[in-house]
Amino acid sequence: MRRSTSTTFPPGGIHVSGHSSRPRQLPRRLFQLYAGLALYGASSALLVRSGLGLEPWNVLHQGLSERTGLSMGLVLTVVGAAVLLLWIPLRQRPGLGTVSNVLVIGAAMDATLAVVPDAHGLPARVAFLVAGVVLNGAATGLYIAARFGPGPRDGLMTGLHQRTGLSIRLVRTVLEITVVATGFVLGGTVGPGTLLYALAIGPLAQVFLRLFAVPAGPEGTTVVAAGQPRRAILRR
Repeated sequence: MRRSTSTTFPPGGIHVSGHSSRPRQLPRRLFQLYAGLALYGASSALLVRSGLGLEPWNVLHQGLSERTGLSMGLVLTVVGAAVLLLWIPLRQRPGLGTVSNVLVIGAAMDATLAVVPDAHGLPARVAFLVAGVVLNGAATGLYIAARFGPGPRDGLMTGLHQRTGLSIRLVRTVLEITVVATGFVLGGTVGPGTLLYALAIGPLAQVFLRLFAVPAGPEGTTVVAAGQPRRAILRR
């Protein structure tokens, strides 16, 4: 008897359905998960080195790093673990990708920051910024399309959506404005890169989600980031 599976990142923003993935697809999915998480950390480090602004959560991480003296990667890991604890009252269930997100991204960021120097001169800074945003979109597509569960921050967003009844767009906007404002007050970098990231990451992630989608099987279908755009998790 065939078994049908369906994985949804509520409320319908990223959906993968069809027959059970073949065992031979597991190595590919694991590779995508960890390659995506490592690339996410590395791409975030490029944004740091550009000095032109960070993605919202890393504004907070950088601000906390400045205040505590801890590395950004370590702060990212600690904050990710703290956010994961908030899943308990929200009744969210972590997956392998959720836990790996907490452990891998921070380590990859610190490793990249250790070998990549600050960019000097506007052309180099812009190049780091653009590379960071595009690679971050690719990383997002890689690890989410692997279907091992959302990251802690996305799970917080969907959990609040489910518990409050507020729209994904509103919940995400409030969360990201809050973390940006808090991070900025603490000393995090806000700049044109922050705005570019906010505008570009959604479309980029949608493209890479489709590019890296893992087929569910010869008779199944794989739909990634389906549904109305207003319901997509990655829409900002």
